[in-house]
Amino acid sequence: MKPTLLVLAAGMGSRFGGDKQISEVGPKGEYILDFSMYDAWRAGFGSAVLIIRKELEAPLKEHFGTRWEGKLDISFVEQRLTDLPEGFECPAERKKPWGTGHAIWCARNAVKGPFAAINADDYYGVETFKLLGDYFRKSTADSYSMVGFELLKTLSENGSVSRGICKCSDDGRLLGVIEHTGIVTGENGGITGVNEETKQTVPLTGKEVASMNFWGFPVSIFKELDVQLREFLSLRGKELKSEFYIPSVVDRLIHEKNTRVDVLSSPEKWFGMTYLADRPVVVARFKELTDAGVYPA
Repeated sequence: MKPTLLVLAAGMGSRFGGDKQISEVGPKGEYILDFSMYDAWRAGFGSAVLIIRKELEAPLKEHFGTRWEGKLDISFVEQRLTDLPEGFECPAERKKPWGTGHAIWCARNAVKGPFAAINADDYYGVETFKLLGDYFRKSTADSYSMVGFELLKTLSENGSVSRGICKCSDDGRLLGVIEHTGIVTGENGGITGVNEETKQTVPLTGKEVASMNFWGFPVSIFKELDVQLREFLSLRGKELKSEFYIPSVVDRLIHEKNTRVDVLSSPEKWFGMTYLADRPVVVARFKELTDAGVYPA
């Protein structure tokens, strides 16, 4: 069975100021997602499942049309606030989505085999998809993986970013992920960020392995998600802004069940649109890649 590309495309784009997942950035009006789907298809993926908000379904279906027929089977899953395990209800006042872990859980009936989970508004690069495609072909059906990036290759020139900084073993096993916020490059070229566990500002070298939400999961992850989501809702389901994050799910699997998560190191330079000011840089970069023949015009 060919792996599935699961795309988290329901984000609100608050810092960007709009729906960046449907912002036209390619030479022919492509979204970042068009390039990711093309890279996934070339890497051997057979289908794509897009996790969306209801209002994005019509523009996405119109945009994609029939261009992927014969390449990728595309389906859509709505991430609804009310889509929760039996016995739980969404507070009437809640407006904020439940987070990336919940988004993936919402696709439990749409994904039947191994899959990659990515963000719709991040560009990961050709080699990144090839790495995970090769991994799926060589690994077992129950294997977990994450493609990591060198931190320095994931920063924005237009403001601070948040990144999961990974701790890895010598044999390439993920030992844990610590969220760092406010990561910036100072005037002297030094990089700093706030460790969310200690709440302390710490220096960073730029060589750290950063998680950019590019995961390789077996279909069995949905059972683990269900268990942890129920626990999360029991503890924090009444909070109006609590979120159920996928890195936290993986971290618990590592520490409580000794789950092995293989870290694959991408040589690519990430880029994306955290801020509106990032958009011209992304447009220029895709023009360069198209002109260079990495993507067809």
